[in-house]
Amino acid sequence: MSENCSHQCDSCTENCDSRESKPHDFSAPLHQASRVKKVIGVVSGKGGVGKSLVTSMLAVTMQRRGHKAAILDADITGPSIPKAFGIKEKALGTPEGIYPLSTKTGIDIMSINLLLENENDPVVWRGPIIANMVKQFWSEVIWEDVDYMFIDMPPGTGDVPLTVFQSIKVDGIIVVTSPQALVGMIVEKAVNMANHMSIPILGVVENMSYFECGNCGEKHQIFGESNLEQMASQYALPILEKLPIDPAFAKICDKGMIELFKGSWFENTAEKLEALS
Repeated sequence: MSENCSHQCDSCTENCDSRESKPHDFSAPLHQASRVKKVIGVVSGKGGVGKSLVTSMLAVTMQRRGHKAAILDADITGPSIPKAFGIKEKALGTPEGIYPLSTKTGIDIMSINLLLENENDPVVWRGPIIANMVKQFWSEVIWEDVDYMFIDMPPGTGDVPLTVFQSIKVDGIIVVTSPQALVGMIVEKAVNMANHMSIPILGVVENMSYFECGNCGEKHQIFGESNLEQMASQYALPILEKLPIDPAFAKICDKGMIELFKGSWFENTAEKLEALS
């Protein structure tokens, strides 16, 4: 330390032992023309559990309840949100920023597939580039008057979830799982990551929980007995929904008509989101 030290480390160029260290700020600024009230991350420990389906249905549900919903598709290497909504147009870039595309019911969407020349082109990028693209979706896209933004995360606990949690103020996450014990074990990793980073966990949605016979109404557990109650109890997590295996879900997604889904599967979750302070 210099004899003339003023203890103002921010303006000092000396590299001394007494320099006060501050944690690095990874936060990404929201575009100055954007207005986003609540940000909800939708995560899973592994792929194939229907996370994008849940994200889409949540956005549709909130839009139906009179809120302005949006989806930031952070699954850069496996984007499926545009297909679920039947969007094939390309996003428009201006000197002010990039404008998301709107679905038939007014849900704003940004996805890498809206920027690629061909939606079937693979995204062969390394982790840091992918993570930076997600930050650009937050900072360079103009999100106008969004009440609830849902971020469709890639599976796992890698670069993108870490970037989102560090860069964006996430008001809470919803964990998507399926009944298999292996999936439950991997989901615990996602839960532990969120807890480690002090991200509120709003609850768990179990997809493909059962199949209900259309003739007799009996419910069959196709993937075996669920351990959801045990896992939720262990981490004190609310069980938000248990979704059935319903071919109608897959059919309307394949046709790009997710906004036509029938049912009140997410009314309980919607009430929880509306209660967020």
